[in-house]
Amino acid sequence: MPEDRFEFENLAVYQKALDYIDFIYQITDKLPESERYGFANNFRRAAQSIALNIGEGSGGTKPEFKKFLKISRRSVRECVVATTISRRRNYITIDEEKESRKRCVELSKMLSGLINSV
Repeated sequence: MPEDRFEFENLAVYQKALDYIDFIYQITDKLPESERYGFANNFRRAAQSIALNIGEGSGGTKPEFKKFLKISRRSVRECVVATTISRRRNYITIDEEKESRKRCVELSKMLSGLINSV
């Protein structure tokens, strides 16, 4: 591991969370102007929270890390709701909805696995 990296940066779930953030920025960039500062911002913050809590929690004790990983997992569920709202409002395509949900399921499973292994 390079000296300028933190251990959590090597976690596959952290890398997947960063990829998901990129995906969410791509789809929220296409939202109507009226949603840019409200809904889009909330969706982005929920996606960011997944990675942010992995990073923040990694610096503490094992029980603290588990707590932050559980918060990350809750943020995944928030993204599922935001995805559903986006599709119901026709802000995203069916394929984008499927992709978001697929990534959320994967992140949730990875976070659960990490929680169980800590």
